[in-house]
Amino acid sequence: MFNFMKKKTTKTETPQQQAERDSAVDKVLLGYEIGAVSIATMVTGLERDGEALTLDLRLPKDSNPEVIQQELGQLLHPHGITTIHMNVRLPAPEKGSGSSLPKQMPKTTNAMESQPSSGVNNNASNANAEPPITKAAPTQASLAAHPRIRHIIVVASGKGGVGKSTTTVNIALALQKLGNRVGVLDADIYGPSMPTMLGVADVKPQLENEQFVPVDAHGMAMLSIGSLLDGDNTPVAWRGPKATGALMQLYNQTNWPQLDYLVIDMPPGTGDIQLTLAQRIPVTGAVIVTTPQHVALLDAQKGVEMFNKTNIPVLGVVENMALHTCSNCNHTEAIFGTGGGEFIAKQYQVPLLGQLPLASGIRAQVDKGVPSVLADDEFAQYYLDIAKNIETNINKFAKPVDDKRIF
Repeated sequence: MFNFMKKKTTKTETPQQQAERDSAVDKVLLGYEIGAVSIATMVTGLERDGEALTLDLRLPKDSNPEVIQQELGQLLHPHGITTIHMNVRLPAPEKGSGSSLPKQMPKTTNAMESQPSSGVNNNASNANAEPPITKAAPTQASLAAHPRIRHIIVVASGKGGVGKSTTTVNIALALQKLGNRVGVLDADIYGPSMPTMLGVADVKPQLENEQFVPVDAHGMAMLSIGSLLDGDNTPVAWRGPKATGALMQLYNQTNWPQLDYLVIDMPPGTGDIQLTLAQRIPVTGAVIVTTPQHVALLDAQKGVEMFNKTNIPVLGVVENMALHTCSNCNHTEAIFGTGGGEFIAKQYQVPLLGQLPLASGIRAQVDKGVPSVLADDEFAQYYLDIAKNIETNINKFAKPVDDKRIF
């Protein structure tokens, strides 16, 4: 994970220090081999949190996880990694000789942790220790609600270019206009746009007690990877584990205020970030944004199916770019087709939250950093109606709050 702060100190790492440490970790993993195969090919998840490194590994048969953990600890300790956590999955034993059945992976994960002062466990008896307790991957039902956030809503689409981010920022502002306390988390790590759309592209978040203080964007608490980069043209060229790690750091290491809604702008697709969010962030529900175009509908269906499989309720569908009215002759035309949003909503028995026009004014307002709801222009009412429809049914999907938590 690309780390923005060290857990042992309040001083932030510079981008150069971050890059150097990440590069050192990558080189060690690429160079460490198990049976002439780099362990990097066996990594299914990687997260760096300051001096701690967490690895999800799929190891080959007959490998010794304890020895691997010790050796990696020795190799990484010179680069500032003092703690290694390993979540290991090993192949199951063969069913019997001569069996032609493929070997199956167990459904549970062996979680092993080592946290000696040097980062290496030198206890030789570990080689004969019993296997650690196994546990299944977390599910939405097992995730406790955030102690300061009542509802977390993700706004997603199966593909890019459907106006998802524009819809997200206006829905968030509309929920705020209805009297709610609202925050925005930009989970689009590779293409962050929230800072620009909210007119706070040049504002950097402060650090307080090793946590980010969200940027105040028109009264909303906002945080984005874009708020931490040096410029609008800085690319985020990270592999999946670093991107998902960055998302979790933005969520967990931010001092979110008391919120009625945290609206998360998701990247397009159904990849690593979506799956990480489904397993680690307690989501109340998802809003699917699509256009009426057939190709967009195909990808929107994939998005709905993914949320269904991860037990995240779909709050409804927003059909964007439904109609276009010519500014010269006032002729209205369905450029991208008709009925797409209604079709998806009917197919999956979820509400059609609203239909938005294809209008240059909506685009112009977010480019200026003053979205339609904030500008109170002719399109603001569309988003207010969508926000009202969300509020109508949101409570029945609310996550149970752990009242015993004191932080």
